[in-house]
Amino acid sequence: MSVSGADGLSLQLRQWSLDGPCLLFLHGFDNDSHVWDEFAPALAPYYRTLAIDQRGHGESSWDPEGRYDNETMARDVETVLDGLGIKRVALVGHSLGGRVAMRFAGRSPERMAGLVIVDAGPELDARGVTRIQLETQTAEPAYPSLEAFEDVLAQRYPEADRATLSRLAKHWLRRRPDGRFEPKTDPSFGRARGAMSAEQMQAWSRKEASALWSALERTPCPALLIRGAASDVLDPDTAERMVEEVLPNGRLELIPRAGHSVMLDNPKAFQQALLRFALGEG
Repeated sequence: MSVSGADGLSLQLRQWSLDGPCLLFLHGFDNDSHVWDEFAPALAPYYRTLAIDQRGHGESSWDPEGRYDNETMARDVETVLDGLGIKRVALVGHSLGGRVAMRFAGRSPERMAGLVIVDAGPELDARGVTRIQLETQTAEPAYPSLEAFEDVLAQRYPEADRATLSRLAKHWLRRRPDGRFEPKTDPSFGRARGAMSAEQMQAWSRKEASALWSALERTPCPALLIRGAASDVLDPDTAERMVEEVLPNGRLELIPRAGHSVMLDNPKAFQQALLRFALGEG
């Protein structure tokens, strides 16, 4: 279903259940809400389980003004929850979604019932940032077939099950009138940052990191940080600082045989960690 986000944008909302306390999934860059399809049903008996396609992704609107910063996307979450009459929420966010969740938690700590951050932090490992930038810069604007895109996804997510990637490819692409398939993600996403000089990018990164560290300090709810053991995005020192020094009520779970895309690399272990936390068993 379509709901209103901030700035008058239309966002795609998916619901697995309508009863219980609310849990909202937030996906990462270049994904959409279907990345949670294997996990949301496990939580649906206990939570009002929702997910959105974040602005510029999936079936949600592209922002004509290119407002894709974490704070603006946190306002999307706020607007969606307000529109649904939801006062408190548990957020599960991966990568970009994790940073958006941190921003929302810092804006509205009184609304947070729980926070799960999946392989994201205020500061990012340069190795992963460079890898993602290269993948974005070298991505094809269109593909001759879904299978061709599946091959690309298999290179990006080498540990993921091919059947899962085949399913996701159908959701992450749209067919053009000429028969080719193009990504649904707004190509202008991140373009402003890509145009920054090295000095400007460093200044922006320091400012954003400071805002996210402050947001975590203001988040008293139970919090789980899930890190892939082989992650090149969230380094061990940042993860340890998040749970040991900053989050008032945080803990870390390390997922073996997983990199940055934890839920695709090791879905079974990811689901077990998520369920333990969501059901208060951790």
